[in-house]
Amino acid sequence: MGDPGYLEPEGKPAAFRADPKAKNGQFKCPKCGATDIVTNCQTGRLRCCYCRYEFSPQLLPTNEDIASLRGVTTGLGSQDIIVNSSEVLTLKCESCGAEVVINTAYAMQARCHWCRHRLSINKQVPNGAVPDAILPFTVTREEAKKQIAEFVEKRKFFAHPAFTRQFTADNISAVYFPYFISDINANDRLSGTGGVVVRKYTVKRDNRREPRYDVDEYQVERDFDIAIDDLTIEASADKLNVTAKDKTTNVINAIMPYDTKNCVRYNANYLRGCTAEKRDIDIRQVRPLVRTQAQDIARLSANKTLRRYDYGVSWKKEDFAINGESWLSAYFPVWLYSYLQVSGSKRQLHYVAVNARTKETMGSVPINMTKLIVTSFLFEFFSFFLALFLGSDLVGWDDDFRWLLLIPGLFFFSFVYMKYRNAGERHAYEVETKRSVTNLRVVDKFSRHRYGLKGSRIAGGNNQVIYGRRNHKGLESIPYDLLNSSIDVKQLQEKAEKLVQQGKNLYQNRPGQSDH
Repeated sequence: MGDPGYLEPEGKPAAFRADPKAKNGQFKCPKCGATDIVTNCQTGRLRCCYCRYEFSPQLLPTNEDIASLRGVTTGLGSQDIIVNSSEVLTLKCESCGAEVVINTAYAMQARCHWCRHRLSINKQVPNGAVPDAILPFTVTREEAKKQIAEFVEKRKFFAHPAFTRQFTADNISAVYFPYFISDINANDRLSGTGGVVVRKYTVKRDNRREPRYDVDEYQVERDFDIAIDDLTIEASADKLNVTAKDKTTNVINAIMPYDTKNCVRYNANYLRGCTAEKRDIDIRQVRPLVRTQAQDIARLSANKTLRRYDYGVSWKKEDFAINGESWLSAYFPVWLYSYLQVSGSKRQLHYVAVNARTKETMGSVPINMTKLIVTSFLFEFFSFFLALFLGSDLVGWDDDFRWLLLIPGLFFFSFVYMKYRNAGERHAYEVETKRSVTNLRVVDKFSRHRYGLKGSRIAGGNNQVIYGRRNHKGLESIPYDLLNSSIDVKQLQEKAEKLVQQGKNLYQNRPGQSDH
């Protein structure tokens, strides 16, 4: 890393200290020595309240040559959780059970960014680790309020009446969420079958025309080194569960990526006026998931060399080996609005989140289901009678495609629901993470001609499959050596599907689960 605080304990992963001179992340004004320091959101720099001097802590050292990584290197802030700290403490919300971090040098109480309950120092729980890095806020409160207000305004028509009555963009919180940042040096070897369409035509079957394809099949192999730069993943178990039913955590995942190259050394002064969520998981718990995502990035990177295979590619075998990896823990800034929807015994937390670096906004708005269902039914009712009219003697349209007019109602319902809930939104790490491919070896060997194929795509086509897109605790069960060995891709897919279900069961049956 090139850092003077670099450490290499015997028998342990190499580690470096974010700042060997800092104690508990405490810094003074470099000009006058004062400790009354705040964040200037317009610049992302720190400002001394005494002499008005603005400054930025030193940027973190970066891996200029990821390809040279060997073994595992971790920042000290990414290691074991610190049980006690003199000023940076974690408080537990008695209302919803959330845990938030405050700097007691400036405040003895805080407001929970989830349910807005007031927290006091007498509710302290063991602290989470002080991170290696932090990204300062550069989006102001007023800018975030505008983003959230505009997001909600576009969804007010079908929004739940209780939500529209209670919504105010003023109720937003400045929150730092914990993340891991990983650089990975790996090699990927893929082998399988690719198809090129040489002729497309139709044949008559039972008074219908059916498509057929003549295809040239090739033996396809790809072997390359890949350097993955700043692959980012949540360091909170709660945020990793992007399919939770009681809260819309996926929208927080969806506002990534962050400009990680602008991370500075951790400085507790950045927490002033903000809350922060404690990191509650270790690297070992997310390493299997990160390796799965790194493998996705590598596999999809090979697609740039497969453009000729318009019939698709079916990978039969993949050898993915990680040669070296580095890890940092970091705090990333979010402006967060939360709303608790209560319907009988069912409760669901809806979030609208703004990336406090890029203004990327995503959220979930409670839906007035009665209004949506009635409107969708009217669409369907009108479409049904339109289909009957087109098939009547008056018009005489016998084309069976007229019954596609029954779709609009269902389509409308799905469109509105997805626009309001955004349950499928996520961080597209497979395309948004920087990577560099080197030492590429390409094999495209003709195998055989195939005639009259019914399907439009190759059987078992999987070069576009993303295995790590759904983050579940169950993925912790993947052995570390699974993704570093020769594996059958189909078997991996089947195993991933089983682990998804396992993750759901683990989350639903976890001890101490509440209904909040």
